[in-house]
Amino acid sequence: MRQLDTDLITQCIADLCVDATHNLPEDVVQGFHRAAQNEISPLGKSVLLKLIENDKIARDNQVPYCHDTGLTIVYVEIGQEVYLTGAPYQEAVHEGVRQGYAKGYMRKSVVGDPLLRVNTNDNTPAVIHTEIVPGSQVRITVLPKGGGSENWSTMKFLLPGEGAAGVKRFVLDAINAAGGSACPPLTVGVGLGGSFDKVTEIAKKAILRDIGVHHHDAHIAQLERELLEDINKTGIGPQGYGGSSTALWVAVETYACHITALPVAVNIQCHASRRKTAVI
Repeated sequence: MRQLDTDLITQCIADLCVDATHNLPEDVVQGFHRAAQNEISPLGKSVLLKLIENDKIARDNQVPYCHDTGLTIVYVEIGQEVYLTGAPYQEAVHEGVRQGYAKGYMRKSVVGDPLLRVNTNDNTPAVIHTEIVPGSQVRITVLPKGGGSENWSTMKFLLPGEGAAGVKRFVLDAINAAGGSACPPLTVGVGLGGSFDKVTEIAKKAILRDIGVHHHDAHIAQLERELLEDINKTGIGPQGYGGSSTALWVAVETYACHITALPVAVNIQCHASRRKTAVI
């Protein structure tokens, strides 16, 4: 067994929070460049060039790329040969977010009670997803999820007979409803299968996949291609100003489901698709 003090988890998460909000992933930035080269709308192209410039300013000055530094989603894969010591695990995760958002001077966007709306002033609590995996390492991914795109995310139980055509209709309805409010060009995560809670979980996890990486099943990869093409035909365009670059990528994740149901969820991610990973 490998002994690991949870202070290391706290420090890792703090660093990832700053890195994620200040430095967009390289695949996302390259997605901006490709979209700018291919964009048919002059206004849409100018918006994409501004996004590229904004990324450079954030990197050069080490400031948040966007003022909405999000509700912090933390994915932790703990090797089953790891023995955690020190502060309780969940407290260590929350403390990492607390320290990171203070260190990076990020906006605190969390209210403790959904109805009373009092800000917690440290961006905690985080949303924590923990998985026990083989091995002796801990893999941590931080996803600062902005409110504008999250608010347009949705799910529905389709009838099994609706199949891929029904899935595509639902996803396109969600994208058209969001319009420019979700800050395109988007990364679109789609969950298929599971239960009410599982389908939304895998839809969000889908947005962690790098742009350009398709699902390993050929028929799901084909669905991703068709969805991306159809979404970019909506004409919503960068920031809703029109054009052919409404989405940079569509990723679909699947899970087994009950014979009576076809659950589908759409987790929309804005153009600032922030995510960072580290292994301890």
